[in-house]
Amino acid sequence: MKHSTEPPLLIARDLVKRYVGGAGGICALDRVSLELRAGEFVAVVGKSGSGKSTLLNLVTGIDRATSGQILAGGVAVHELGQAALARWRGRQVGIVFQFFQLLPTLTVAENVMLPMDFCDTYPARARRARALGLLAQLGIAEQADKLPAALSGGQQQRAAIARALANDPPILVADEPTGNLDSETTAQIMRLFAGLAAAGKAVLMVTHERGFCPWFTRTITLADGAVCAGGGTGDGLGDGAGTSDGFGGGGAARA
Repeated sequence: MKHSTEPPLLIARDLVKRYVGGAGGICALDRVSLELRAGEFVAVVGKSGSGKSTLLNLVTGIDRATSGQILAGGVAVHELGQAALARWRGRQVGIVFQFFQLLPTLTVAENVMLPMDFCDTYPARARRARALGLLAQLGIAEQADKLPAALSGGQQQRAAIARALANDPPILVADEPTGNLDSETTAQIMRLFAGLAAAGKAVLMVTHERGFCPWFTRTITLADGAVCAGGGTGDGLGDGAGTSDGFGGGGAARA
């Protein structure tokens, strides 16, 4: 992959996350840094408890770091108050969860429209048309007026991806998005993410899957809350597999 000359969409510097508790508490993330650029499809890998989901929660603003900085488009995300943080996340980051998190009492189309309603990014009269367009792009237009329970797991995940794309965010973050899908549907979802990256989105994905290596432009490997030097130690994907460039010491992962 050719490196973009554009500045990173997101920069995380020396992120630390500590949880208070007995015996000094727990350090879930220890001085992790990364840069994320348009056109990248980046994997975050590591054993359970290595800090993968914690990192995603911090860079999306779902949780706050104990210390460190998150910069995106000239915005110091780590300094935002709760209301401003919610607005930033709603417009700049699409989040795809392993268990879909679709609201069960809303139709699929209504679920996709929710981010537009919350952020007021599109005129009210245009929101359903946009939702239907996204569902059509993802191959589930015929499911638009059904409740999530009527859809298969793969269809629900496609609906969740459509919802994540509703406000056309530059960054897409996915936490084990294929963990509950069959192999054929998993391959379809991975092609979709790769296509989004090729179209200019930055995609950051947590995974345990060894076979996903060829999809990624870069791999960040975490162990005990820190980035492994070289990016290939202690992950679930093999030593250095799927990496297009390495990582220096000091916990930094650069595009």
